[in-house]
Amino acid sequence: MFVGLVGKPSAGKSTFFKALTLMDVATANYPFTTIKPNSGVGFVKIDCVDKDFNTQCNPREGYCVNHKRFVPVQILDVAGLVPGAHEGKGLGLEFLNDLSQADALIHIVDVSGSLNERGEPIEKLSYDPANDIRFLEHELDMWYFQIFQRVWKKFSTKVNQTKENTVKAIANQFSGLKVTEDMVKVKLRLLDLMEKQINTWTEEDLKNFSRELRKETKPILVAANKIDVPGAEEKFKKLREEFKDYIIIPCSAEAELAVREASKHGLIEYIPGDNDFKADESKLNDKQKAALNFIKENVLKKHGSTGIQNVINAAVFDLLHYNAIFPGGVNKLEDSEGRRLPDCFLMPPGTTALDFAFHLHTDLGKGFIRAINVKTKMGLKKDEPLKMGDVIEIVSNK
Repeated sequence: MFVGLVGKPSAGKSTFFKALTLMDVATANYPFTTIKPNSGVGFVKIDCVDKDFNTQCNPREGYCVNHKRFVPVQILDVAGLVPGAHEGKGLGLEFLNDLSQADALIHIVDVSGSLNERGEPIEKLSYDPANDIRFLEHELDMWYFQIFQRVWKKFSTKVNQTKENTVKAIANQFSGLKVTEDMVKVKLRLLDLMEKQINTWTEEDLKNFSRELRKETKPILVAANKIDVPGAEEKFKKLREEFKDYIIIPCSAEAELAVREASKHGLIEYIPGDNDFKADESKLNDKQKAALNFIKENVLKKHGSTGIQNVINAAVFDLLHYNAIFPGGVNKLEDSEGRRLPDCFLMPPGTTALDFAFHLHTDLGKGFIRAINVKTKMGLKKDEPLKMGDVIEIVSNK
């Protein structure tokens, strides 16, 4: 699982990244604070299955608080993208290529309209953030088109001459972008290209095809950042009206970072994604009290949370439709070291019991006999898709 953070300079990407990971990264309100990509671990928040067994889990990775399990996700924050990124402007090509392995993209948009298209500060509410969504779509589409265009003439001629299966050839050629045969089939039919000889495609055919594959392999969720700025809510509502096909979530990265840092230093008790926190007034000075009270009244109470946890959860579960699956046993939930329900894996939609066995260990897959749903104690067929929150025992002869 790999999620990329994208957006123009100073939109709040690095603050968002730091709030998710609590890693020490540079944050400043000027273009290209981030020069080299920042890689770290964030966490999705789910209901832990330990409650179903009336017990408390001991995660090997991540953590669990009050039956809320936090499962790790790899996060990459790249330098801000500016118009013309696909042409190399603003270090664009270098950082677009860093995103090639991303499963999904979170587009951090300054919904307060206080930055121009290059990420330079301007008067608040004077810029239309809808421009940023359109700009990123264009840059990503052109990036994909260029990747395809560079090899297409030679590739398409070879496929035509050798009579190679077009679907398989395309999927193999662009597997580095996470393109699959099923995706290729769907897009060829959508664009009426299935029966057209590959070496006769026009430039427009290739543009449309690469765009459709980009949308499939790099789905985008919009994080409408700086929602706490007065007037930003109106711009947020307009974004939702204009981009109905997008998941757009209001958030405040600065607010989340503030409460997470306060929690880290023992000043408050806060669980990411919650709509409140408990403060130890004796440890806070007047300035800290005022800042935390502002966040409580203008962000948490008003919007239900800072939105940061909602964003990463939506990227994994609503955009990618992944499921959290736990390995376990009907008679034993502990591993060899006594950790109860130690592991939780984020698995792509359609993952079967056999897929899960191979994911745990190749030998388990090769020797697969059956799988058991630990909650119901019922057997599962090897090709039966698993569901969110399943606890699965694999029976294998290996």
